[in-house]
Amino acid sequence: MGHLDRFFNRKAINFRGCFHGLCVVVFIVLCFNQGGYKGDDRLSLTSNHTGLGSLEIAKTTDCSGLNQHKGYENECEYLKANPQCKAGGFFYYLDFFYCDSQNIVPLAYIALGIWLVTLFYLLGNTSADYFCCCLEKLSNVLRLPPTVAGVTLLPLGNGAPDVFASIAAFVGTDNADVGLNSISGGAVFIICIVVGTISLAVADQAVTIDKKCFVRDVCTFLFAIVSLTVILFVGEVNVGGAIAFVSIYVVYATFVAASEILRKKEEYAPLLPLANSSEGRLLTETDDVPHLVKSTVPHWMWGSNVAMYSEVHNHVLEDNRKPPWGWTDEETRNEESGSCFSCSKLLTWLEFPLMLPRRLTIPIIDEERWSKGYAVCSVTLAPLLLAFLWNRIYDGGQLGQDLIYICSAIVGCVLGVIAFMSTKADQPPQKMLLPWVLGGFFMSIIWFYMVANELVALLVSLGLIFRVNSAILALTVLAWGNSMGDLMSNVAIAMNGADGVQIAISGCYAGPMFNTLVGLGVSMLIGSWSKRPDPYIIARDSGLLCNLGFIVIGLVWSLVVLPRNQMKPNKVLGIGLIGIYSVFLFLRIGMAVVVGSLNGSS
Repeated sequence: MGHLDRFFNRKAINFRGCFHGLCVVVFIVLCFNQGGYKGDDRLSLTSNHTGLGSLEIAKTTDCSGLNQHKGYENECEYLKANPQCKAGGFFYYLDFFYCDSQNIVPLAYIALGIWLVTLFYLLGNTSADYFCCCLEKLSNVLRLPPTVAGVTLLPLGNGAPDVFASIAAFVGTDNADVGLNSISGGAVFIICIVVGTISLAVADQAVTIDKKCFVRDVCTFLFAIVSLTVILFVGEVNVGGAIAFVSIYVVYATFVAASEILRKKEEYAPLLPLANSSEGRLLTETDDVPHLVKSTVPHWMWGSNVAMYSEVHNHVLEDNRKPPWGWTDEETRNEESGSCFSCSKLLTWLEFPLMLPRRLTIPIIDEERWSKGYAVCSVTLAPLLLAFLWNRIYDGGQLGQDLIYICSAIVGCVLGVIAFMSTKADQPPQKMLLPWVLGGFFMSIIWFYMVANELVALLVSLGLIFRVNSAILALTVLAWGNSMGDLMSNVAIAMNGADGVQIAISGCYAGPMFNTLVGLGVSMLIGSWSKRPDPYIIARDSGLLCNLGFIVIGLVWSLVVLPRNQMKPNKVLGIGLIGIYSVFLFLRIGMAVVVGSLNGSS
């Protein structure tokens, strides 16, 4: 078995290296052909956008006439006459496809497909290797009890790709329907396909789910969906409404944390004299009062649904068994350490270009990954990255841009000198951890926003290229891509016994609920804030109502079947949920085809 494992590990390294190599090649091609943003196509702001609205990019006008290009010789000429179609991302995907790749269209399809996968990978990898690391450190620095971390920071780490893709859709490209379809489509996928797959996988184990927690989570999710439906029927949302929507999760998280803390106090209060012998619980005597030190959230749970994207951590469960996602290349590297050069080493180096920009701008103080050189560079270069993004948003003239870059360089140099003087080469900082953690947290969010905004811009462009509504691409491609980690990790966790099934099933409802309430809530809050005092208009879409309707159907099905089977997931639950999703998918695609035919005939 050891030789077989090493064989598959080596194959995984080779595949990963080839994938990174292709990603880098496509990135270079996009840069070479398009050269970033050009002159007059700078991102702009309308004059009434202030505050949080400063993040908003000028709304892309309707480019539905691109494929017909009436009055123009071809699509490229249409794009040259309508430069507003290019806004929304770092690259001009439509220019690349219609102008730069006119004679190599098949290769253009392949390049855009590889770049789409790359952006999904960057979202998941940024969450797994950077954002979740910062959240875990933040939880430790703030000394959050595991329950509090479990309903606040942990869902944020696991749902970060969905949340920031939604925010980018609302704010970055002003395509609210993309964000709404992505979140709601992902929710249908998780509560139907993921829960259904788990139910089929553990049907023979007769595992019992905690009824009280299940009913609480499902009912709260149902209330959230009803509230979102009301907002869609109204067709607009203001700042107060968005805050009220987010507050649903705040109330839920507070109730869960308070209930769990009270439960643990009641459970362990009589056992305090024996607490030092229980697992992970220690007693400390301060002020003559014994205090229970909470055990931290297990490391593997910080980003369990994006573990498949991780390159640096070997996620190990409590019984020391490696989960079936990802790969471990330590043994393979040890075997090849004697050779000066190998194909695997070359392919491993191909990962470097995708990792380096983030490593040089996101401060990381994880013990396993500590590097003083990277730490100093990250605090030095992070202000320059922020200056670059600021100058893309605001057109302050050449002098204003130069001043921003100079000020950022000065700030970065000062921070770099402080970091160099206050850190050691052999271990991460032991004091003043909060600034480091917050810096990594903030810069991870910046990278999330950049990648998510680019992903949404690419989906919009692909919608025009394939003549498919971008909302349908969000419902399928974006939702599936962001939910694939949930499918693999939750099924893997569920296969590790009764506790694993409980964690996996709970995550299948808590995750989409967090994405809906916090992801869409924050998106609507930023959007409504940018439009104040006017409300943020959300176009009424029967497709979105269909999404929400199938979420309700999936939740109600689980709420009926599980209690009737003594809270034991079975094949009836699994087959029913997968069937519900199949009907949902065919119905939504059918609706898109009908609408597209009507638009084409008109």
